[in-house]
Amino acid sequence: MAKAKPPKRFLQFTESYPALALAYEELGVQCHGAGPLDDRARALVKLALAIGARQEGGVHAQVRKALSAGLTPDELRHAALLAIPTVGFPSAMAALSWIEDLLTPPPKRARTKR
Repeated sequence: MAKAKPPKRFLQFTESYPALALAYEELGVQCHGAGPLDDRARALVKLALAIGARQEGGVHAQVRKALSAGLTPDELRHAALLAIPTVGFPSAMAALSWIEDLLTPPPKRARTKR
């Protein structure tokens, strides 16, 4: 599976506001180092938070990071399924679809002759 690129909007933000982007990145580094959770556990927690907040972009970002941390697609899907009794079936299904956005490769387009 190819590594997904950050969204265009995020890249534009980092180019337009490099000092803010650096400060934001450093905040994340400090939060990660503030406790005993390992990369995989942090990735699952952050994915669950994005799911609970119904943040599609956040779920996309956390799926990319979780895959980089070594989590499997089934583990990510399980996080969405665990959300059913807590945030509700519709919210969990939305999260599952956002997870699949990054796990399922886009269909290949047929080439047309000109």
